[in-house]
Amino acid sequence: MEENKEKNIVNKTVIITGGSKGIGAEIVRELANENYNVILNYNKSENEAIKIKEELKNKKVEIFQADVSKREEVKKIIKFTLEKFGTIDVLVNNAGISQQKLFTDITDADWEKILNTNLNSVFYTCQEVLPTMINKKAGCIINISSIWGVTGGSLEVSYSTAKAGVNGLTKALAKELGLSNIRVNAIAPGIIQTNMNDNLTEKEKDEIKEEIPLNKIGEAIDIAKCVKWLIEDNYTTGQIISVNGGWYI
Repeated sequence: MEENKEKNIVNKTVIITGGSKGIGAEIVRELANENYNVILNYNKSENEAIKIKEELKNKKVEIFQADVSKREEVKKIIKFTLEKFGTIDVLVNNAGISQQKLFTDITDADWEKILNTNLNSVFYTCQEVLPTMINKKAGCIINISSIWGVTGGSLEVSYSTAKAGVNGLTKALAKELGLSNIRVNAIAPGIIQTNMNDNLTEKEKDEIKEEIPLNKIGEAIDIAKCVKWLIEDNYTTGQIISVNGGWYI
């Protein structure tokens, strides 16, 4: 009887953009180990994506190369996912890049690259995945934002602007999609131990820790577990959830 129950279980399918490194990679591991069908999207980090697929070789993980700052490439991810698993239950928008630069030194090319990668990609992926979710009146979208999208970060005006845009999109889209039983939330991490913070010295990290009530830097698993909770929850939508150790309250 128990074996039959297992055979009848339909696993949820999730697309995770920017899933080859850092927070994205940990989200892939967390959900793959919970038996989700996972589409790991990457752009340039092919070797890292292959290593994660090999690490999780006994799980249902597929890797797919696409630059999500381009709508046509986003369409290819959606098509691949539907052909492979037949549906899309969850979208995790994690792809992003940062830049530290004086505002007066930001070029048009800098600005466009940051907004295209961090904000326009969320617009494209959400629009392209929604026909499937609306059709079945169910879905979950989780956007990975940043503490700087809430408070603003010095020397990170373009990044802060993009992430603030993600927060606004999240709240507005949640209101629009509520009656379709589609939940839309964002997670705004504080400082997390990933390669995105490799530019910080140990002294700088220690100074940041002193400002954090929990007196420690977060780990990617902290964000991954929040993602898992948001997928499993049924009554949270339109929220920007700050996972930052109390750095910003």
